[in-house]
Amino acid sequence: MQGSTPNRWRTLDIVIASTLSVAFGVIFWAWGLLWNGPADAIPLPGRAFLYGVWLVPAVLGALVIRKPGAALYTLTLAALVSVALGTSWGWTLVIQGPVEALAAELAFAAFAYRTYRLPVALLAGALAGLAAALYDVFVWYPDTAWDSFRLPYLAITTVSSLVVAGLGSVALTRALAQTGVLDRFPAGRERATV
Repeated sequence: MQGSTPNRWRTLDIVIASTLSVAFGVIFWAWGLLWNGPADAIPLPGRAFLYGVWLVPAVLGALVIRKPGAALYTLTLAALVSVALGTSWGWTLVIQGPVEALAAELAFAAFAYRTYRLPVALLAGALAGLAAALYDVFVWYPDTAWDSFRLPYLAITTVSSLVVAGLGSVALTRALAQTGVLDRFPAGRERATV
């Protein structure tokens, strides 16, 4: 008799990860309008305090699915959905989304995909934010100064991602678990310990 493989994705895992991804792809599209619209009144690098929203699917997907590749799948698909809807960053997100997701994935991999507690979620958010900021300063802002723009941008983006993507994803996972929609996932069965 073969036992189930704990890292093997179930159809339900794919459906839930895809649902989260599509929902966040739409959120990304709207968030881009805010970033380039009203929030544009806040000059960079200060506006980077809003950045963490773009990294939530990586951490949330991993906290819910709890399998290798969950962060990569959810954020990459969310980025592709936002590209399909139309974004000012266009197809560059096809590269940037997976880069950010892989950084978040590293945090969960470092704990052998066995720990999905707050400290690991915070680390995943921070690593994703750092990867995002590094991508941005070299791709989008290559002519900026390190002291007045790049270092503050890196710091603000990383902290935003730690708080919004890390802490925010833990809060979202707990809220979803309380509704019962995650009862078929470890996050739902361990409501108090997420």
